[in-house]
Amino acid sequence: MNKKRIIAILAFSAALAVAGALAGCGRSDDAGGGGTMTLTNVSYDPTRELYKEYNELFQQHYRETTGKDIRIIQSHGGSGSQARSVIEGSKADVVTLALAHDVSLIERAGLIHEGWQGDFANDSAPYTSTIVFLVRKGNPKGIRDWDDLVKPGVSVITPDPKSSGGACWNFLAAWSWGLDHFGGNEIKTRAFMTDLYRNVTVMDSGARGSTTTFVENGQGDILIAWENEALYSMREYPDKFDL
Repeated sequence: MNKKRIIAILAFSAALAVAGALAGCGRSDDAGGGGTMTLTNVSYDPTRELYKEYNELFQQHYRETTGKDIRIIQSHGGSGSQARSVIEGSKADVVTLALAHDVSLIERAGLIHEGWQGDFANDSAPYTSTIVFLVRKGNPKGIRDWDDLVKPGVSVITPDPKSSGGACWNFLAAWSWGLDHFGGNEIKTRAFMTDLYRNVTVMDSGARGSTTTFVENGQGDILIAWENEALYSMREYPDKFDL
């Protein structure tokens, strides 16, 4: 596949997320090019359920508008890790990542055209989200705000900012609260961040890994998460968690 045909559809420039493909991308499943088109979407961790539903609708729409079938392969992992895999040769027709920075790294590698953020509305970031706290039912540690996360005995679960886009947004949300709380004092904010990460007991490589650690493995008192990831956990286990 021509490297230039990789199209970035997602920026994440405040707390935003993902979508879409472009005509001309993809690969035909047969040598003659008349078979089913295949698109590979390299995306970040918490979009698995979104694309499972969205892809079915897109496949139906594609069939109705072109008369042809399309197959979509999903690839998920930490946003930073996914960006590196594409740069190192992973075949992608679409990348939908958690950070504009991760998409820009792929652009700098020559795999996406310059100015990709201008191809779609809202800097190619189709929807917004936010960062929330997911706690055990009844909130036994009384966690209400960021300063509660630095108290002794509070076990925090958040992914690794080196590999996870969600982790970067968690970090920036905490940093923003610190600057506001301490009147713009960066020294106090840095001290707060140090205390916060001292309380992080498990740092997975991706947001979904952290959800698994907290929800299924029962570790930690609080999960810092995307709102959609927290809501998904509450739907799966309605009697175990509070938001």
